[in-house]
Amino acid sequence: MLKKLLLLVVAGFFLASCAATNTEQGGDVDAASSSTASGGDITAGTQEDLIINVGDRVFFEFDSSELTVDAQATLDAQAAWLQQYPDTNITIEGHADERGTREYNLALGDKRAFAVYSYLAQAGIDTNRLEYVSWGKERPEVIGSDETAYAQNRRGVTLVN
Repeated sequence: MLKKLLLLVVAGFFLASCAATNTEQGGDVDAASSSTASGGDITAGTQEDLIINVGDRVFFEFDSSELTVDAQATLDAQAAWLQQYPDTNITIEGHADERGTREYNLALGDKRAFAVYSYLAQAGIDTNRLEYVSWGKERPEVIGSDETAYAQNRRGVTLVN
C-alpha cells in the first residue's frame, strides 16, 4: 500500500514538473490544439477532443429514451463545446441492446437519438448543424448477453462530421 502511495506522489511530481517546464518555456497551448491528461496534443474541435474533454456518449435505461441526470450533464457539456466550435456539425447515433426485434430497436434507437438532438437544440445549438440516425441493435459497442453489455449498448453517441 505504501509503495502505491509513493508511486502516486512521484507521478504527481513528474506531471507537475512537466507542466512547469512547459509554462516556463512559453508553452501556451496553440489555438488549434489542447493538451490531454496523458500529455499528448489533440486538435481542438475534433472527435478526439470531444471524447477526451467532454464525452461523446450518453446512456439510457432499459426500454427508455428519457435522458438521465448524468446524460443531461454530458449533453450540457457537449452543447458548450459545440458553441465553442460553431463550424462543427455532428451526427447523433441512437443504439439499443440486443433484446427485442430489429424493428423495435430501430424505433427505440431513433427515439434515443432524437432525445439527444432535441436536448442540444433546446440548449441553443442550430439544428442545421445536427443530424441523427438510429442503428438499433445493429452496432453493439460490447458483445455479450448480460446486463453489463446491455448497459453499454443502450446509448446515444455524438460524432463530429
